[in-house]
Amino acid sequence: MTSRNLTTSRSLVRRHAISKAFRILCACMTWTGVAVLGVLLFHVTREGLPWIDIQFLTDFPSRFPEKAGIKSALWGTIWLISLTAAFSIPVGIGAAIYLEEYAGKGRISRFIEVNIANLAGVPSIVYGILGLVIFVRFFALGRSVLAGSLTMSLLILPVIIIAAREAVRAVPDSIRQAAYALGATRWQVVRDHVIPSALPGILTGVILALSRAIGETAPLVMIGALTYVAFVPEGPMDAFTALPIQIFNWASRPQREFHELAAAGIVVLLAVLLLMNAIAVFIRHRSERNLR
Repeated sequence: MTSRNLTTSRSLVRRHAISKAFRILCACMTWTGVAVLGVLLFHVTREGLPWIDIQFLTDFPSRFPEKAGIKSALWGTIWLISLTAAFSIPVGIGAAIYLEEYAGKGRISRFIEVNIANLAGVPSIVYGILGLVIFVRFFALGRSVLAGSLTMSLLILPVIIIAAREAVRAVPDSIRQAAYALGATRWQVVRDHVIPSALPGILTGVILALSRAIGETAPLVMIGALTYVAFVPEGPMDAFTALPIQIFNWASRPQREFHELAAAGIVVLLAVLLLMNAIAVFIRHRSERNLR
Protein backbone atom coordinates (compact mmCIF):
# COMPACT_ATOMS: atom_id res chain seq x y z
CA MET A 1 0.00 0.00 0.00
CA THR A 2 1.41 3.35 -1.03
CA SER A 3 1.68 6.29 1.33
CA ARG A 4 -1.08 8.09 -0.57
CA ASN A 5 -3.48 5.16 -0.18
CA LEU A 6 -2.55 4.85 3.50
CA THR A 7 -3.28 8.54 4.07
CA THR A 8 -6.62 8.22 2.29
CA SER A 9 -7.54 5.15 4.36
CA ARG A 10 -6.67 6.91 7.63
CA SER A 11 -8.67 9.96 6.58
CA LEU A 12 -11.65 7.75 5.75
CA VAL A 13 -11.43 5.97 9.10
CA ARG A 14 -11.24 9.30 10.92
CA ARG A 15 -14.27 10.65 9.04
CA HIS A 16 -16.28 7.54 9.87
CA ALA A 17 -15.27 7.84 13.53
CA ILE A 18 -16.31 11.51 13.63
CA SER A 19 -19.62 10.67 11.95
CA LYS A 20 -20.30 7.88 14.44
CA ALA A 21 -19.40 10.12 17.41
CA PHE A 22 -21.70 12.86 16.11
CA ARG A 23 -24.54 10.37 15.67
CA ILE A 24 -24.07 9.11 19.23
CA LEU A 25 -23.96 12.69 20.54
CA CYS A 26 -27.22 13.56 18.76
CA ALA A 27 -28.85 10.40 20.10
CA CYS A 28 -27.70 11.22 23.64
CA MET A 29 -29.05 14.76 23.43
CA THR A 30 -32.36 13.51 22.05
CA TRP A 31 -32.85 10.88 24.72
CA THR A 32 -31.74 13.33 27.42
CA GLY A 33 -34.52 15.68 26.36
CA VAL A 34 -37.01 12.82 26.27
CA ALA A 35 -35.91 11.68 29.73
CA VAL A 36 -36.24 15.17 31.22
CA LEU A 37 -39.69 15.54 29.64
CA GLY A 38 -40.68 12.13 31.00
CA VAL A 39 -39.57 13.09 34.52
CA LEU A 40 -41.55 16.34 34.33
CA LEU A 41 -44.66 14.58 33.07
CA PHE A 42 -44.34 11.90 35.76
CA HIS A 43 -43.98 14.53 38.50
CA VAL A 44 -46.91 16.60 37.25
CA THR A 45 -49.13 13.54 36.84
CA ARG A 46 -48.26 12.19 40.27
CA GLU A 47 -48.95 15.52 41.95
CA GLY A 48 -52.06 16.50 40.02
CA LEU A 49 -53.90 13.30 39.13
CA PRO A 50 -55.37 12.70 42.63
CA TRP A 51 -57.10 16.11 42.44
CA ILE A 52 -58.82 15.47 39.11
CA ASP A 53 -62.44 14.43 39.53
CA ILE A 54 -65.89 15.63 38.54
CA GLN A 55 -65.87 18.27 41.26
CA PHE A 56 -62.55 19.69 39.99
CA LEU A 57 -63.91 19.97 36.44
CA THR A 58 -67.32 21.41 37.36
CA ASP A 59 -66.52 23.83 40.21
CA PHE A 60 -65.23 27.38 40.01
CA PRO A 61 -61.93 28.55 41.57
CA SER A 62 -61.92 29.05 45.32
CA ARG A 63 -59.52 30.21 48.02
CA PHE A 64 -60.09 26.84 49.68
CA PRO A 65 -58.10 24.16 47.81
CA GLU A 66 -60.56 21.35 48.52
CA LYS A 67 -63.36 23.39 46.88
CA ALA A 68 -61.36 24.81 43.97
CA GLY A 69 -62.23 23.85 40.43
CA ILE A 70 -61.26 24.71 36.91
CA LYS A 71 -64.61 25.10 35.16
CA SER A 72 -64.32 28.78 34.22
CA ALA A 73 -60.72 28.41 32.98
CA LEU A 74 -61.56 25.29 30.96
CA TRP A 75 -64.50 26.88 29.19
CA GLY A 76 -62.57 30.11 28.74
CA THR A 77 -59.81 28.18 26.99
CA ILE A 78 -62.33 26.43 24.73
CA TRP A 79 -63.87 29.80 23.81
CA LEU A 80 -60.45 31.34 23.25
CA ILE A 81 -59.06 28.56 21.04
CA SER A 82 -62.28 28.22 19.04
CA LEU A 83 -62.39 31.92 18.16
CA THR A 84 -58.65 32.01 17.53
CA ALA A 85 -58.96 29.14 15.08
CA ALA A 86 -61.96 30.77 13.40
CA PHE A 87 -60.00 34.00 12.84
CA SER A 88 -56.49 32.75 12.10
CA ILE A 89 -56.98 29.63 9.98
CA PRO A 90 -58.95 31.19 7.07
CA VAL A 91 -56.82 34.35 7.05
CA GLY A 92 -53.53 32.43 7.31
CA ILE A 93 -54.36 29.89 4.60
CA GLY A 94 -55.81 32.58 2.34
CA ALA A 95 -52.70 34.74 2.71
CA ALA A 96 -50.44 31.77 1.99
CA ILE A 97 -52.37 30.82 -1.16
CA TYR A 98 -52.36 34.40 -2.41
CA LEU A 99 -48.63 34.88 -1.82
CA GLU A 100 -47.74 31.56 -3.42
CA GLU A 101 -50.24 31.30 -6.29
CA TYR A 102 -51.33 34.81 -7.20
CA ALA A 103 -48.80 37.40 -6.05
CA GLY A 104 -45.86 38.21 -8.24
CA LYS A 105 -42.22 37.75 -7.31
CA GLY A 106 -41.33 41.43 -7.06
CA ARG A 107 -39.97 43.56 -4.27
CA ILE A 108 -43.29 43.89 -2.47
CA SER A 109 -43.69 40.11 -2.23
CA ARG A 110 -40.14 39.71 -0.93
CA PHE A 111 -40.74 42.51 1.59
CA ILE A 112 -43.89 40.75 2.85
CA GLU A 113 -42.11 37.39 3.05
CA VAL A 114 -39.23 38.84 5.10
CA ASN A 115 -41.61 40.55 7.50
CA ILE A 116 -43.74 37.42 7.98
CA ALA A 117 -40.61 35.42 8.76
CA ASN A 118 -39.51 38.07 11.25
CA LEU A 119 -42.94 38.21 12.90
CA ALA A 120 -42.81 34.45 13.51
CA GLY A 121 -39.86 35.00 15.86
CA VAL A 122 -41.25 37.98 17.79
CA PRO A 123 -41.73 37.24 21.53
CA SER A 124 -45.31 36.65 22.57
CA ILE A 125 -45.24 39.52 25.09
CA VAL A 126 -44.92 41.96 22.15
CA TYR A 127 -48.16 40.61 20.70
CA GLY A 128 -49.73 41.08 24.11
CA ILE A 129 -48.73 44.75 24.12
CA LEU A 130 -50.06 45.11 20.57
CA GLY A 131 -53.35 43.49 21.53
CA LEU A 132 -53.64 45.77 24.58
CA VAL A 133 -53.15 48.91 22.51
CA ILE A 134 -55.28 47.95 19.48
CA PHE A 135 -58.05 45.64 20.63
CA VAL A 136 -58.49 46.47 24.32
CA ARG A 137 -58.05 50.26 24.16
CA PHE A 138 -58.42 51.49 20.56
CA PHE A 139 -61.38 49.27 19.60
CA ALA A 140 -62.65 49.27 23.22
CA LEU A 141 -63.19 45.50 23.34
CA GLY A 142 -62.10 45.39 26.98
CA ARG A 143 -60.95 42.23 28.72
CA SER A 144 -63.15 40.07 26.54
CA VAL A 145 -62.77 36.70 24.88
CA LEU A 146 -62.85 38.49 21.52
CA ALA A 147 -59.86 40.69 22.41
CA GLY A 148 -57.92 37.66 23.63
CA SER A 149 -58.70 35.57 20.56
CA LEU A 150 -57.75 38.40 18.18
CA THR A 151 -54.46 38.85 20.04
CA MET A 152 -53.75 35.12 19.84
CA SER A 153 -54.64 35.18 16.15
CA LEU A 154 -51.94 37.78 15.56
CA LEU A 155 -49.51 35.58 17.48
CA ILE A 156 -50.01 32.43 15.39
CA LEU A 157 -50.79 33.93 11.97
CA PRO A 158 -47.12 34.04 10.85
CA VAL A 159 -46.65 30.37 11.78
CA ILE A 160 -49.75 29.32 9.85
CA ILE A 161 -48.81 31.42 6.80
CA ILE A 162 -45.25 30.05 6.64
CA ALA A 163 -46.35 26.43 7.09
CA ALA A 164 -49.17 26.76 4.58
CA ARG A 165 -46.88 28.38 2.01
CA GLU A 166 -44.38 25.57 2.34
CA ALA A 167 -47.16 23.01 1.91
CA VAL A 168 -48.51 24.78 -1.19
CA ARG A 169 -45.01 25.14 -2.61
CA ALA A 170 -44.41 21.41 -2.17
CA VAL A 171 -47.28 20.52 -4.51
CA PRO A 172 -45.70 19.31 -7.80
CA ASP A 173 -45.99 21.85 -10.58
CA SER A 174 -46.96 19.05 -12.96
CA ILE A 175 -50.36 18.87 -11.22
CA ARG A 176 -50.99 22.52 -12.03
CA GLN A 177 -49.81 22.20 -15.61
CA ALA A 178 -51.99 19.14 -16.20
CA ALA A 179 -55.05 20.98 -14.90
CA TYR A 180 -54.28 24.03 -17.05
CA ALA A 181 -53.89 21.77 -20.06
CA LEU A 182 -57.43 20.49 -19.53
CA GLY A 183 -58.79 24.03 -19.53
CA ALA A 184 -59.11 24.69 -15.80
CA THR A 185 -58.92 28.25 -14.51
CA ARG A 186 -56.41 29.27 -11.86
CA TRP A 187 -59.09 29.25 -9.15
CA GLN A 188 -60.20 25.75 -10.19
CA VAL A 189 -56.61 24.55 -10.08
CA VAL A 190 -56.12 26.02 -6.59
CA ARG A 191 -59.47 24.80 -5.28
CA ASP A 192 -59.55 21.29 -6.73
CA HIS A 193 -55.87 20.34 -6.90
CA VAL A 194 -53.49 22.54 -4.94
CA ILE A 195 -55.44 22.86 -1.68
CA PRO A 196 -56.35 19.13 -1.40
CA SER A 197 -52.74 18.14 -2.12
CA ALA A 198 -51.35 20.65 0.38
CA LEU A 199 -53.95 20.01 3.09
CA PRO A 200 -51.86 17.54 5.19
CA GLY A 201 -48.98 20.01 5.40
CA ILE A 202 -51.33 22.90 6.12
CA LEU A 203 -52.97 20.99 8.97
CA THR A 204 -49.55 20.23 10.44
CA GLY A 205 -48.82 23.95 10.62
CA VAL A 206 -52.25 24.65 12.10
CA ILE A 207 -51.66 22.00 14.80
CA LEU A 208 -48.32 23.56 15.77
CA ALA A 209 -49.76 27.08 15.79
CA LEU A 210 -52.81 26.25 17.92
CA SER A 211 -50.64 24.18 20.26
CA ARG A 212 -48.55 27.29 20.85
CA ALA A 213 -51.61 29.47 21.37
CA ILE A 214 -53.26 27.19 23.93
CA GLY A 215 -50.25 27.38 26.26
CA GLU A 216 -49.41 31.08 26.00
CA THR A 217 -49.77 33.18 29.14
CA ALA A 218 -47.89 36.44 28.51
CA PRO A 219 -50.30 37.93 25.91
CA LEU A 220 -53.30 37.13 28.12
CA VAL A 221 -51.63 38.77 31.11
CA MET A 222 -50.90 41.87 29.05
CA ILE A 223 -54.48 42.30 27.81
CA GLY A 224 -55.74 41.88 31.38
CA ALA A 225 -57.31 38.42 31.44
CA LEU A 226 -58.74 37.85 34.90
CA THR A 227 -57.09 35.51 37.37
CA TYR A 228 -60.36 34.80 39.20
CA VAL A 229 -63.58 34.18 37.29
CA ALA A 230 -66.63 32.60 38.93
CA PHE A 231 -68.70 32.30 35.77
CA VAL A 232 -68.57 30.70 32.33
CA PRO A 233 -68.32 33.03 29.30
CA GLU A 234 -71.58 33.07 27.36
CA GLY A 235 -70.47 35.31 24.50
CA PRO A 236 -67.37 36.76 22.82
CA MET A 237 -67.67 40.03 24.76
CA ASP A 238 -67.63 38.41 28.20
CA ALA A 239 -64.64 38.53 30.52
CA PHE A 240 -62.70 35.30 30.79
CA THR A 241 -59.81 33.42 32.20
CA ALA A 242 -57.83 30.56 30.66
CA LEU A 243 -56.05 27.45 31.85
CA PRO A 244 -52.52 28.97 31.66
CA ILE A 245 -53.69 31.98 33.71
CA GLN A 246 -55.36 29.78 36.32
CA ILE A 247 -52.32 27.51 36.54
CA PHE A 248 -50.04 30.52 36.98
CA ASN A 249 -52.32 31.87 39.71
CA TRP A 250 -52.26 28.62 41.67
CA ALA A 251 -48.51 28.08 41.19
CA SER A 252 -47.76 31.56 42.57
CA ARG A 253 -49.41 30.79 45.92
CA PRO A 254 -47.31 29.49 48.82
CA GLN A 255 -49.58 26.60 49.91
CA ARG A 256 -48.58 23.14 48.67
CA GLU A 257 -52.22 22.27 47.93
CA PHE A 258 -52.42 25.02 45.33
CA HIS A 259 -49.21 23.74 43.73
CA GLU A 260 -50.88 20.35 43.40
CA LEU A 261 -53.95 22.05 41.92
CA ALA A 262 -51.64 23.73 39.40
CA ALA A 263 -50.28 20.30 38.46
CA ALA A 264 -53.84 19.06 38.01
CA GLY A 265 -54.54 22.05 35.76
CA ILE A 266 -51.47 21.18 33.68
CA VAL A 267 -52.78 17.63 33.23
CA VAL A 268 -56.15 19.00 32.06
CA LEU A 269 -54.40 21.43 29.70
CA LEU A 270 -52.33 18.59 28.24
CA ALA A 271 -55.49 16.50 27.80
CA VAL A 272 -57.21 19.34 25.91
CA LEU A 273 -54.11 19.82 23.77
CA LEU A 274 -53.81 16.11 22.97
CA LEU A 275 -57.50 15.88 22.11
CA MET A 276 -57.26 18.87 19.80
CA ASN A 277 -54.14 17.47 18.14
CA ALA A 278 -55.73 14.03 17.78
CA ILE A 279 -58.68 15.52 15.91
CA ALA A 280 -56.37 17.47 13.60
CA VAL A 281 -54.14 14.43 12.99
CA PHE A 282 -57.22 12.33 12.17
CA ILE A 283 -58.36 14.90 9.61
CA ARG A 284 -54.85 15.05 8.15
CA HIS A 285 -54.55 11.27 7.78
CA ARG A 286 -58.01 11.09 6.26
CA SER A 287 -57.07 13.73 3.68
CA GLU A 288 -53.84 11.87 2.90
CA ARG A 289 -55.79 8.65 2.38
CA ASN A 290 -58.22 10.40 0.05
CA LEU A 291 -55.32 11.71 -2.00
CA ARG A 292 -54.05 8.18 -2.55
